[in-house]
Amino acid sequence: MKKIFLIIAATCFVLSTAFAQEKSSLPNVTIKTLDGKNFNTTEFQNDGKPIIISFWALWCKPCQRELDAFNENYEDWQEETGVKIYAVSIDDSRSTSKVKPHVEGKDWGFEVLIDANSDFKRAMNVNMIPHTLLLDGNGKIVSQHTTYFEGAEHELYEEVKKIAGVK
Repeated sequence: MKKIFLIIAATCFVLSTAFAQEKSSLPNVTIKTLDGKNFNTTEFQNDGKPIIISFWALWCKPCQRELDAFNENYEDWQEETGVKIYAVSIDDSRSTSKVKPHVEGKDWGFEVLIDANSDFKRAMNVNMIPHTLLLDGNGKIVSQHTTYFEGAEHELYEEVKKIAGVK
């Protein structure tokens, strides 16, 4: 009887995992744009091209370095692969007013969103930042990493090129 239960449980797990992979990898959570407008996380789309989502905060120096590195390469990356980058600030409501001036000062060329209540962060099980997700053209997470070291952006871009079918 125990073996039958284990076989059924394993089969259910395999089927639920396969089903989960067929669905979009992103939850339905409302966050904000820099202008204070609502943005639903199911709206992360890029016409079948890769998407990078990076969770960051004003106080996180490695996050700043990663996003600066992304920004230095973003135009070339877009031209070559069509990738789209979204940076999601997890700064709380006390410091969100500083996010927009910071982003404008950095002149980042990608879209920046604000998750002041950490709803999206929790839904994505993000525990430490920077936390960067790479989504394929169907919106499924194909890789993710935490932390940043110089040159990590090039490793990420190699993955982007594979997804985009660029050699």
